[in-house]
Amino acid sequence: MKSISPACALVLALASVSAHAADPVPLKKSDGVLVDAKGMTVYTFDKDTANSGKSVCTGRCAENWPPVQADAAQPAAPYSVVTREDGSKQLAYNGKPLYTFVKDKKPGDKTGDKAMNAWHAVTD
Repeated sequence: MKSISPACALVLALASVSAHAADPVPLKKSDGVLVDAKGMTVYTFDKDTANSGKSVCTGRCAENWPPVQADAAQPAAPYSVVTREDGSKQLAYNGKPLYTFVKDKKPGDKTGDKAMNAWHAVTD
């Protein structure tokens, strides 16, 4: 087995760290639920149509259900990015835009799950 030089190993390590730091999806699973970087539960809205490329939750709705912001980079599936009517970018999961809920006050709260029979914590 061929060994690599220390300089080459350093370049590979830095490339790995850089790739991870540039990850455009700031979400992870916690207790079986998708959460944002702050540990807040992430939701989908039944009135959004998967793969439509837009969100129907605007105005007052978006004040109560803030969109999960996305950067300009295109994330890997099952994530994608939709453009909101104000031009901002929103992260989507399996084609459905993602939101948090203003009444969730601490990491792990899921008070928005099943709200109005239209909001659902992302579990898969």
